[in-house]
Order: sequence, then C-alpha cells, then structure tokens
Amino acid sequence: MSKLTLQQLESHLWESANILRGSIDSSDYKNYIFGLLFLKRLSDVFIETAKEIEREENDDYGWYDRDEHQFFVPERARWTHIQIQTQDIGNAINKSFEALEEENPSLDGVLANIDFNDKDKLPDKLLMQLIQHFSSIDLRNVNLSEPDMLGRAYEYLIKQFADDAGKKGGEFYTPTKVVELIVNLIKPEEGMRVCDPTVGSGGMLVQSVDYIKAQGGDARNLTLHGQERNLNTWAICKMNLLLHGLSDHRIERGDTIREPKLLGDDKELLLYDRVIANPPFSLKNWGREEAEADEYGRFRFGIPPKNAGDYGFVQHMVSTLNHEGKAGVVMPHGVLFRGGAEGKIREGLLKEDLVEAVIGLPSNLFYGTGIPACILVLNRKKAENQKGKVFILDGSKDYHEGKNQNVLRSKDIDSIVQAYDAWKDQDKYCRVVDLKEIEENDYNLNIARYIDTTEEEEEINVQAALIDLKKLEQERDEIEDKMYGYLKELGYGE
Repeated sequence: MSKLTLQQLESHLWESANILRGSIDSSDYKNYIFGLLFLKRLSDVFIETAKEIEREENDDYGWYDRDEHQFFVPERARWTHIQIQTQDIGNAINKSFEALEEENPSLDGVLANIDFNDKDKLPDKLLMQLIQHFSSIDLRNVNLSEPDMLGRAYEYLIKQFADDAGKKGGEFYTPTKVVELIVNLIKPEEGMRVCDPTVGSGGMLVQSVDYIKAQGGDARNLTLHGQERNLNTWAICKMNLLLHGLSDHRIERGDTIREPKLLGDDKELLLYDRVIANPPFSLKNWGREEAEADEYGRFRFGIPPKNAGDYGFVQHMVSTLNHEGKAGVVMPHGVLFRGGAEGKIREGLLKEDLVEAVIGLPSNLFYGTGIPACILVLNRKKAENQKGKVFILDGSKDYHEGKNQNVLRSKDIDSIVQAYDAWKDQDKYCRVVDLKEIEENDYNLNIARYIDTTEEEEEINVQAALIDLKKLEQERDEIEDKMYGYLKELGYGE
C-alpha cells in the first residue's frame, strides 16, 4: 500500500479550507482545520501504538496504560467516537478537546480555545462533511512517507492562510526564506538554548532545528523557548512544535514586554545562546508605562517612544543574551536612522559594540506591509577582527518579484550569508564600517550612507556625439530636399 505523501496531505488540508469557505472568515480557518488535524493525528497514533503493544504483549494494557503513550487519548476523544456523532457534533468535538487536555497536562489551554459549538457558523451538516473528509486520511506513523510530514504540511497551511487572508492571516507569519536567512546568519548549534520572544506560530524555532540537522548536528539536546501574546497563535505554535515532534519545549503565553514569562527559579530573565525574532513593526501601545518601571533592567539604553516599540524588543533580546550570545531580529528601516529616544538607544548599542551587522532586505517581503525591513545581528562576543566595526549589506535589489509579495530566493540568501561570513567589502553591496565613521555620522545606520548604490552614468564621448549629430542633420537635409521636390511636382510651393 502506498504511503501518504506530503503533496497529498497538503491538498487534502487545502480542500478542508474549501469546505469551510463561505461559512466562516478565512482568518479563522486555521483554528478549526488545525484542531481537527491535531485530533485525528493524536487519535491515529494512539490506536497504532495500543495495537502494537497488544500484538507484542498479547494483552490489551496498551489501551489504558498512560506511560506507553506520548499523549493518552481517552475514548471520547478518539476519532471513532467523533465519527459516529450525527447531532450536536460541535459539542462532541469540544468535549473531546477538554478530555485530551485533562489527560495530558502539556496540552493545557492548547485546544480548549477552539470552539466548534457554533451552530450558525458550523452546522452539523458542515461538520459531518469535514469529519468525513478527515476520516479519509490515515495519519498513523506507518502511513507517512516522511517522519516530519505533519509539521511540514502545517507550515504549508500557515503560509496559505497568510496568502489567503492577507494581513489578517499573516499577522503571525514571517516568510520562510526570511527565517532561513536569519538562522543562517546566527548559526545555532546543538546543545544551545534558543529563544524567540515573539514566537508567533513557531517557524523560527522549527527552522533552527532544521538548520542544526542540516549541519549534521543532533537537535535533540537543543533547548527551545518562546513567548506569544495572542492566544490562538500561541495554541498554533504549541501544535506546530508537537507535530514536528518537539513537544518538550517551553512556550509561554503572555506579553514579552509587559510580562516576560521566561524566567529562572530566581525570577530573573533566562539567558540564551541564540535569540531570534520578528516582532511587530513599530508597535503602538507596546508597553511604555511598564517599561518605565521595569524590574529586570532591560531598558538601560533608554525607553523607546510611545508610538514605536521596536527598540523595546531589541533591548529585551539584548538583555536575554548570555555572555557569548548572538541575536538576529527583523526590524523596519526606521530603527536605523530615527532620532530622539531611538537615536540615543542606537548610540548606546553601538558604543557597547553590540551591533555586528545590518542587512537591508528588499521591500514588500512581508504580509500586510510593503515597507522595506532589515535584519540586525547583535553579538555579545564579537570575533577580534570584528570589534569596533559593523558589517553593512544592501540586499534590497536581489529578489524574485511575486504577484502579491516579493520573495527571497535561495541564491539571494547564499549571497548574503557568504558575504557576511567573508566579512569583506564588495563594491555597491557590502562594507565593513568602522565605528569611528558611524560616530561621525551621529550614529545613523542608514544603509545608503555607507554603501553607494547609485548607478554609474555612462560616460559620453562628446566628439563621437557631434559626428553623429552632424550625420543626422545631413540625413534630415536630404529628406527635406526630397520632400520639397515632391511638393513642387504636385504644384505646391514655388
């Protein structure tokens, strides 16, 4: 029997969105589809494991022994129970989620916020169609053509919803290629502690794991932490990590600036080897009042202005780096040159030699905003040859023009990473800039100040141009003579 392929699973999930289309808002699809996908997956794996134990041990204790399962699925949460419901189906699904959370503390709060019991939006007939649709795929481990398939399909769907719902669906989604670029710049390694303080759907943590595996490292001894303010997005992140087989990592719920939750036993901020994030751009109402009374000493370079929280997140990230830590963060270009409080913070970061690189990105890469962004690489332990210097690169011209969004290509990422690793000047592309020069520019990091991106005008050969002009004038005179000759023949003119 042929196994389920990633492509088949992706089209199956997209078809489930088509079933919901018209009944509910497209930005809400993900909650329902992810919920059912998760429920079906846990149920299929539970039954698969229980049957295996039954076969091997010749008894049925696998059906009720919790220690034998990563997630214990009680009877009312099993797919077979959901399948036989014909009325009040939404209520039955809600109850199955509650039962799963009761039995599995690691799922606490992940599923209960998905409400299927709304008969106006989700009548029984529609839910029966959805359940029938999900019943047709077998999500047991033995039937998957690759081990990480569920996580991959999940990422595909997150991206599709961002595409489909525009800004509304894309609030928590950073384009995969941008994440890939940052991970390749900060290079996480096995054994490290990695944190994303604005974790969204978890893509940056997942790609950190992928990067380590691709380098031949063992990602199992990696510690992943994250914090997310939005309840639905937090739940999606938890499910995303679980479907990637990354269940024993810490994802907290709450506002990172107002209430950082990633604290140690001493109630101090936990410190990390790598911090990676794409905070919301220039967030208004970001938590200035709380920052003024911050008990963790995060804002020692200054309090950002009330209407732009960018440097609030940057300073939080710097505060959570250990003495050898490195961070990569996506920021709007404004953080490079805006004055006032932000200028003072930028000056403080540069004077302490924490800024390692500024990478300019093409415009229109992100959902819901066309503004160009940049990546700041921050480093608490720069290499000797990098001290007192900042690597500045203009990657704004290298991209593929898409229908709605521009896209970074693999070759664009390779160019940027190779230039960054080489740490050498390349004409009109990148420069290693001395802090003295940045100081002379009042700590302004605007890329155009350091990299000349003007196109060279072609040199004009005046002598050759005059000869061409004379030739053209001669041709014109000849044509005029000819024309007047014809007019004369026709009786016009003298």
